[in-house]
Amino acid sequence: IGKCAYGIFKGGNKYAGKHLGISGEHLTGTEMAEKLSKALGKEIHYNAVPHEVYRSFGFPAAEDVGNMFQFHRDFQKDHLESRDIARTKSLNPEVKNFDQWLNENKARIQIK
Repeated sequence: IGKCAYGIFKGGNKYAGKHLGISGEHLTGTEMAEKLSKALGKEIHYNAVPHEVYRSFGFPAAEDVGNMFQFHRDFQKDHLESRDIARTKSLNPEVKNFDQWLNENKARIQIK
């Protein structure tokens, strides 16, 4: 994120007043689980928890996170469009997709 922010600052007025999300890749929970399974050599499943259930978990910010997931679902087009991958890579050409990140970090992921 820091390198993307640096790219924004380097852009000067080009990005003034604009909302810029960043993303290296757009994946569903199921797609992420499939990639994790392949990288870790263990079966990983995505469990879609209903937003109202997530908000009831009671940990700090559970309601906020549940709201975020609901926004992602209800306004998926807006959410993804504001996180343009090509623009992200123009701000920071070193941004990795999920496979690249997994390749570098899979040894740090502990599965029980």
